[in-house]
Amino acid sequence: MALQRKKTLLIADDHPLMAEGIARLLAGEYEIIGLSSNGRQLLTDAVALKPDMIVLDISMPDLNGIEAARRLREIDPAVKLIFVTQQLDPQYLKAAFRAGASAYVVKQSVSKELILAVRQVAMGMCYVTPFLEEAVGFAPVSELRRSLPQAGELTNRQREVLQLVAEGKSAREIASALNIACKTVEFHKKALMDQTGLRTTAELTRYAIMHGITPI
Repeated sequence: MALQRKKTLLIADDHPLMAEGIARLLAGEYEIIGLSSNGRQLLTDAVALKPDMIVLDISMPDLNGIEAARRLREIDPAVKLIFVTQQLDPQYLKAAFRAGASAYVVKQSVSKELILAVRQVAMGMCYVTPFLEEAVGFAPVSELRRSLPQAGELTNRQREVLQLVAEGKSAREIASALNIACKTVEFHKKALMDQTGLRTTAELTRYAIMHGITPI
């Protein structure tokens, strides 16, 4: 009888020790095919490596995990996404599932819960850290995966600009990070303000946090 192929797994976390710890924890059951250090590298690695599952953090530089998840689902709707994060606020749990997550594990519980979570996801089920599941009265996945009413209307570029604005980056820094002109940054920022009805950077930052575009 032929041996069953191990499912492949890509890990994305900007803290190398955390990424390596997760890799060691899961290496006995899954084939670890890569470690990505930020959201943008994760997209590149996912296209090149085509993993069955991805373990990713929310708080990553360049592109946060929620935004990366949205794009990953466009690139490969079949890929399974398992969030491992320090974010305890239920709004991030909901945002993660709206972005296509199959599991949400808090980092404080990784050693106890991650193997179980990945096993369940591999079998087509979902997993949520129990105390968070209780906190939100865990709604059906189909309900959690509905698009956010306003943030879902933003383009990928608008969400990128919004994340960087919320992180306190200047127009010049945003232009450099996204390889676009400063005038283009200002155009997108004005479009964001017109679309959301917000007028200050502080208001945009609150909006980004509320919709899971940038962590608290």
